[in-house]
Amino acid sequence: MKNISVIGSGTMGNGIAHVFAQCGYNVSLIDVREEALKNALDTIAKNVDRQIAKGALKEEDKTKTLGNIKTFTKIADGVKAADLVVEAATENVELKLNIFRELDAAAPANCILSSNTSSISITKIAAVTKRADKVIGMHFMNPVPVMKLVEVIRGYSTSDEVTQLVMHTSKALGKIPVEVNDYPGFVANKILMPMINEAIITLHEGTAGVEEIDTVMKLGMAHPMGPLQLADFIGLDVCLAILRVLQDGYGNPKYAPCPLLVNMVMAGHLGAKTGKGFYQYTAGSKDLVVADRFKK
Repeated sequence: MKNISVIGSGTMGNGIAHVFAQCGYNVSLIDVREEALKNALDTIAKNVDRQIAKGALKEEDKTKTLGNIKTFTKIADGVKAADLVVEAATENVELKLNIFRELDAAAPANCILSSNTSSISITKIAAVTKRADKVIGMHFMNPVPVMKLVEVIRGYSTSDEVTQLVMHTSKALGKIPVEVNDYPGFVANKILMPMINEAIITLHEGTAGVEEIDTVMKLGMAHPMGPLQLADFIGLDVCLAILRVLQDGYGNPKYAPCPLLVNMVMAGHLGAKTGKGFYQYTAGSKDLVVADRFKK
């Protein structure tokens, strides 16, 4: 596989495009908005600059990486030569189903269609296409250029050949792929999201404050980031969406999202991306400041 199309140029999409382009693949980055594509290229350039500053890349690698990326605002234009598509749009079921219907009609017959979904059923996505054997999950971790893991999710009909090809391609990116089966939340989020939810419940019930909860998990369990800070980093709306997928998929009340999380999302306090979640964020500052609402 040489030609890769990435759907969505947000945090995950631009990171996925960055990694493929850096490894020499021809990348078509697709988004409905030109402004979003411009911002994505700016982000990739800044991230490559960081790699250069750390000595991980050379200056000429920046030119090669950016030169390997072309941008498109229409799916049909961006996937017509694709060997592999990685969909990285918003974590919304209907949106993804519509995208895969369009991909199935526009992409070459032998093209593999993958989704970066963190929780939505690959089998459900594959069912709206005429190539269910060529639909698979490629769940990259954020930030994509740094994190090694790729969850490779086999749908009910995903072929062995496609699975092995995606595993091989993930390794070619310098990643460590782990094959998992298609059940709600897969492995990463089936374990992670209940932990984050329990941390929010612990805060909601008044057992401890934001900093105290995160400190216990960092120092006691050797987590690099506390669960509340991690929730802010992921996006509280994304956490809520995944918990609802788990709750619906397993029918188990243990996955019910904490009312505090629901209220924060309804209020628009979504974490780092909105400037306020459990912590408050100021552009240009790396200081971790508890949000006013949760200060003692």
